[in-house]
Amino acid sequence: MHFFESLWNEATRSFTPWVLLLAAVAFVLAKWVAVDKPRFKAMFFFIAAHLIGLVATAAFASVDSNLAELLRTPTWILGAAGLVGSSAALLFSVILPRMRLHTPLIVQDVVVAIAMVGATFGVLSRAGVNLSGLIATSAVFTAMLGFSLQDVIGNIAGGLALQVDNSIETGDWIKVGDVTGRVVEIRWRHTAVETRNWETVLIPNTVMTKSNVIILGRRRGQPAMQRRWVYFNVDWRFQPGDVINVVQNAVRGAQLERVAREPVPNVVLMDMTDTFGKYAVRYWLTDLAVDDPTDSSVRACVYFALQRADMTLAMPAHALFVTEETVDRKAIKTEKQVARRRALLTSLDLFADLSEAERTDLARTMKYAPFARGEVMTRQGADAHWLYLMEDGEAVVRVSDGINEREVAQLKGPCFFGEMSVLTGEPRSATVIADSEVECFRLDKAAVQRVIDARPELAEQLAKLLADRKVGLQAAKEGLSADAARERAAKEANALLKRIRAFFALT
Repeated sequence: MHFFESLWNEATRSFTPWVLLLAAVAFVLAKWVAVDKPRFKAMFFFIAAHLIGLVATAAFASVDSNLAELLRTPTWILGAAGLVGSSAALLFSVILPRMRLHTPLIVQDVVVAIAMVGATFGVLSRAGVNLSGLIATSAVFTAMLGFSLQDVIGNIAGGLALQVDNSIETGDWIKVGDVTGRVVEIRWRHTAVETRNWETVLIPNTVMTKSNVIILGRRRGQPAMQRRWVYFNVDWRFQPGDVINVVQNAVRGAQLERVAREPVPNVVLMDMTDTFGKYAVRYWLTDLAVDDPTDSSVRACVYFALQRADMTLAMPAHALFVTEETVDRKAIKTEKQVARRRALLTSLDLFADLSEAERTDLARTMKYAPFARGEVMTRQGADAHWLYLMEDGEAVVRVSDGINEREVAQLKGPCFFGEMSVLTGEPRSATVIADSEVECFRLDKAAVQRVIDARPELAEQLAKLLADRKVGLQAAKEGLSADAARERAAKEANALLKRIRAFFALT
């Protein structure tokens, strides 16, 4: 018999055309949907092995060799496996995804395994193998095989149980023993868990069904969140109520990423020692994958809130200071701080007309007020009479109309804001939020009052400066001419001067 004639006969007997057709259809359609690459690799392996066996069988059959009979049955089995693999790839990787039906991997594996076994038995029956006799004579072997595979069977049963009752789903964050991570897939033998350290832990399904599994961030009817604890210590020089209020208000007011607005964060006194109190910020984390960076942002917020309130973190009671804090050393430190603040005042045009002595006097009254990224430095509508002097850092200015909030400007140190409130007493016209760690100082009305009382003409200079800044922005937006801008600036300066004099009770 000619080789090609023998090859065609073998191909038709082992349904090779159907295998190749299904594989081609699955491969072409997979270009438009997500592809399970491991399943396609297995399909191509069985098809390639079948084709090799087919060629070998045809070659031996063409020369009437007995080896053709020996190779025919394995070739049929490989063809059946290729047919099952092609059907599985077409069904699970093409058809069902197009219908937006996502079958769990363990279900796919079990269905394919059963189909493989059924196809194998069908091929053996077609080849004339006495299956009933084979099963009857291999009862002991089957029992031994079942005993040796009891862990495998237990893992399969456990995986199916997890899928059936939906107790654990792909995407859940779980904790099993010392392993904490996100479930990425549930297979017939194991559950794969990815940790935050970029590790993938394969936990046998029998362990999952027999151990206590903690599902993080899940509460019925609620979004996925996890409560986190950030601890800090403050000594007893500061009353617990004051510490709690300062830190709690700062954390609740800050717009920190991944920190839930509801439930609101809170601060509690956890423990009491001889020298300090142990406190904790409790907040709800909205993205369980980013725990440590969010804790770090909360710690920074706590630190800057305590700094603004002149509260210090507690030091260990056994700390020993070997540097003698003399009067001269304190004076040097104070003078360096004053020089730093005076340099900031000199760099700002708002204080350009002040004398060196006046700037020094203001520098001694400035209050250090640093902010962490995301903290609200001042809020729209607030009545606080503070002038903010940014030495370094960045901030964004946002305005709300009661419904929507939009960003209108960006600030970068050195700069100042809040001058209208401290000079006229009007509420804040915008919300300013730190966009990085901000080195900042605050100047209150009393400090400005002393300078204006000493030099009443300064009120007119400040009014003119603020009017020029305000009208300059309006002119750029409205396209005003130079004459119109000067006229409007003069009117604005007169109006501001009246408000400043009234606010500071100037005659």
